[in-house]
Amino acid sequence: MLTELWNHYGWPLLEIIGKIVALIIPLVIAVAYLTYVERRVIAAMQLRRGPNVAGPFGLLLPIADTFKLIRKETIIPTRANPVIFILAPIVTFSLSLVAWAVIPIGPDFVIADINVGILYLFAISSLSVYGIIMAGWASNSKYAFLGALRSAAQMVSYEVSMGLIIVSVLLCTGSMNLRDIVMAQEHLWFAIPLFPMFVIFFISALAETNRAPFDLPEAEAEIVSGYNVEYSSMTFALFFFGEYANMILMSALTTILFLGGWLPPAQIEPFIWISGFGWFVLKICFMLFLFLWVRASFPRYRYDQLMRLGWKVFLPLSLAWVVLTAGVLISFDLLPG
Repeated sequence: MLTELWNHYGWPLLEIIGKIVALIIPLVIAVAYLTYVERRVIAAMQLRRGPNVAGPFGLLLPIADTFKLIRKETIIPTRANPVIFILAPIVTFSLSLVAWAVIPIGPDFVIADINVGILYLFAISSLSVYGIIMAGWASNSKYAFLGALRSAAQMVSYEVSMGLIIVSVLLCTGSMNLRDIVMAQEHLWFAIPLFPMFVIFFISALAETNRAPFDLPEAEAEIVSGYNVEYSSMTFALFFFGEYANMILMSALTTILFLGGWLPPAQIEPFIWISGFGWFVLKICFMLFLFLWVRASFPRYRYDQLMRLGWKVFLPLSLAWVVLTAGVLISFDLLPG
């Protein structure tokens, strides 16, 4: 009896736990060293040296930053709501990790291979707004609250156009399963026929993750530092890590939707030795480099320009592209399934 129960529940549970550990630990390390890579890349673009003190080539800088933040005192403002104040960064960071449950990082590695993976990611993306709103309200600071409202409005605005872009991809695949979306690009990546949507999706990802040139919630000259102005030590670090984890997540999602996931660009002999997981990581690194390149190159938008771009440019374009995609697929009888 116990053997049957173990075989039915125990081994599958251990397998899932093993997959979670195998995914989360490298992801946390990648988040830490993405901060190092960002400083190095931007320093090279601006002809500076960048981090070079902590360890050889500055490689120990993320570890030094982590220990510094752990040792600092967590200060909670007098009139703040302490429970929600502490809970907000935990929610933000946790959601950035939970979303990876449906991301297939290889042909045989995904924690939850569900048929509604896209809807799951939409739900997690919508919930991430709550962590920022909780932080702004619980801080009992007008600057933090203004930053939280700006961030929430920005994220919700660009989620609309991102949703319509994903609808265009779903029309071409006929499935909301992320593995099926990758396999539909076996012969042609969607970044080629849907190139305008690929560009808009990437720009929307910059706004969704509050990255430059759309880092309006953290406009130091206007509202000090936005929703995290009252945070310190590890509570601030969780917001910081959550932002970079979301950068990796959006790069992975862009790779799956438009760059063929783990599939190579073509069955060319010199590239056969690279595994599917290797291709997936290379494409994510390429997208992350674009994130850093944009930050080093473009000045910050004004808030009215940000909202105008989302509602008056991206939304009509993405909606028109959905209609165009559906019309082409129906006209040429190319609907999947």
